Amino acid sequence: MPVVSRVVSTDLIVATPAFLDLTFVGLEGLPALGEEKFAGDLVRSPGGGAITAVAAQRLGLNAALVAPLGDDLFGEFVRAELDREGVTFAGRLTPRMPQTLVMPCGEGRAMITVDPGPRAQAADVAALMPAAVAANLEQLNLVPEGSPIYLTCGDDDARAFAGRIPAAISRAALLTLDQQDALMLTRAGTLDDALAELAQVVPAVVVTRGVNGTVGFVGTERVETPSFATGPAVDTTGDRDLLCAAFAWAHLHGAEPRAAIVWAQLYADLAMTVPTATGGALREEELLAEGATRGLDPPPRVQRR
Repeated sequence: MPVVSRVVSTDLIVATPAFLDLTFVGLEGLPALGEEKFAGDLVRSPGGGAITAVAAQRLGLNAALVAPLGDDLFGEFVRAELDREGVTFAGRLTPRMPQTLVMPCGEGRAMITVDPGPRAQAADVAALMPAAVAANLEQLNLVPEGSPIYLTCGDDDARAFAGRIPAAISRAALLTLDQQDALMLTRAGTLDDALAELAQVVPAVVVTRGVNGTVGFVGTERVETPSFATGPAVDTTGDRDLLCAAFAWAHLHGAEPRAAIVWAQLYADLAMTVPTATGGALREEELLAEGATRGLDPPPRVQRR
């Protein structure tokens, strides 16, 4: 059954599927078959769309998660974390909470996901309109015309839409994905070819490269944002979800897409220096301070507050 929203005015609706992340901290290496490796800890945190919702809320947006959550102990944990952050859960309860086992290792990561499959419905999104929407590629049909859409594309979306990018993607203000998914989605032979194809159908596209920054297009202009060298990467999980939240924050506060990408890259870089995406997601005043030390101009409507 749906959970009633407690937010009077919502800035960002997050429809992207949410997970409980179980993250190994201090993993000494990825085990081969038959091998045992050790880690310093195993921690729980909100994952997937819940990362975007928490990050957006910390950045001063009123965020509401409409992705389904489990009516079990794992879902109860995620709902409690959202409530503690001030995020409204306005989705539906399902029997089981999706979960991801995250294994950060060096500058990369490996993941195993158990996903029972329920997704947000159009009625869940419409109940909180008008507002901007964060979603994944398969959810474009959930969003009414006229609302800003910030899209992420993961491995499942890239495989599902490989070679047949939906025409409705042109409605998105941003598409964020990693290099492997960009190649799979477009079936291009090189990243440059993939970017050129995506730039023809979406106004702004950003490809994440972990600790190596991002590359993308805004219109016909290539945009390459190197890493801000914020420190050694501890956990790159959730980089697309963090970029989505920070881009939405900057864009909704009047920043041009190119400037919004730079702010989003800084936000993701800073978060990678600690375990879990929500563990490293800064609040607005912290991000603005970090940006000021690097000579970044605040988004226009943030500057006037």
